[in-house]
This record gives sequence, structure tokens and C-alpha cells, in this order.
Amino acid sequence: MGEKKKDSDRRIGRRSLLIGGAAAALGTAALAREELGRLWWRLPGNRKPRVEGAVDFGGALWTAASPGNFRWADRPDDYPIDRVIIHVTQGSYGSAVKVFQDPAHQAAAHYIVRKDGRITQMIRELDVAFHAGNRSFNERSVGIEHEGFVDRPQDFTDAMYAASARLTARICARYGIPVDRTHVIGHVEVPGTDHTDPGPHWDWDRYMRLVRQAKRDADHAEATA
Repeated sequence: MGEKKKDSDRRIGRRSLLIGGAAAALGTAALAREELGRLWWRLPGNRKPRVEGAVDFGGALWTAASPGNFRWADRPDDYPIDRVIIHVTQGSYGSAVKVFQDPAHQAAAHYIVRKDGRITQMIRELDVAFHAGNRSFNERSVGIEHEGFVDRPQDFTDAMYAASARLTARICARYGIPVDRTHVIGHVEVPGTDHTDPGPHWDWDRYMRLVRQAKRDADHAEATA
């Protein structure tokens, strides 16, 4: 599941303060407005406007995570997205939703895929979810949790693999992410992590075949539309 240490630096940095001071000193109000417009979402309590309840993947159910478990952003403008990270919840779907809505948990992923293939989105892709245990990887990735336990291969159902593959294929298409094992990785592969998910029973060969096929199908449908 997600990280336990909060990715928490939400203050405007020294560079932003220097830019603001230089703009004021030079009287370049237009420059200052432009810079503040680009950085204003970093201020505590502020966020870029978005449609409440909107989802990034068609058919996903929206259930909001606690703002304590992610950082408001405007990706990919703020940070390029070049990874999809696969997780396993180490619990039920309901328990994952519960902890992702708990601000004290200080971790959550963008999506949860249930055993029956239903997908819930809890954080918008434009925001930085605290899921990887590595700030840089958080900022550049989309995290997908899968209901179940790493030591129970029966938890990884056909419906789960198929739905997750369609989701990952769509994310890769949206951001131009190569469909390979360098860019679609497990939580265990994140530098510095102490997590082992998705574990030895996650069938990476099968999963990547499904992702590639889903992306080909989507590309074909778009080309013939």
C-alpha cells in the first residue's frame, strides 16, 4: 500500500520569493502576476480549480481521498508524468478506501482496482498522491492499488488484470508513457522503498501483454472513429 511518511513540503521556495522580490523591485507587475499564477497552487490551502467529482478514467467511481494524503498540483504542467506504479492494498477494498480518507494515514494512491474489476479514483491524476515513498517518484507517477494480499495469488483475478490493464493503457496513452517495464513498475522497484508489492504472484508478463493489447485496441478505435 502507500507510503507512511508524508511528502509534505508545500511552502513556496526561495526561488519563488526571489522572483516575487525582483518583480516588485523592478515594477514588472505583469511578470509577477504570471509567476504567481504559475505557482499559486503551492500555497497551503489553495488548489487549481477542477470539476468536483470528475474522473480521469471513464467508468471509474469517484470517492475522494483526504487532502492530507496528497498534494494539490497541475500535472503534467508542474511535473511530467512518466511512470505508472502498481501496488497491492494488503487488505480489502473497503479498508483501502477507509485509510485513504484518513488524513493521519498520510498516504494514498490515485486509483483502486477491485477483484471484480471495478475501478475507484480517489485522487485526480493532476495531483501528487503520496503513494511511492519517494518524493520524486510521487511527483512523476500515477499510483494504482489492487485489492488483495501479495501472498494470495487468487486475489489477482481475470477481471482485475483486464480492468487494470485498460486503466494503465489509458494513462500511458494520455501522457506518452512507453508501455514497458521501465515505465510500468511495482512499488517494490521504487528506490528507497521498504515495500514488496505487488509481490511474486503478480503476473507481470500477462499484465504487460494485456496493457499492450488494450493500448493497441484504444489506438485502433481512435484511428477509425
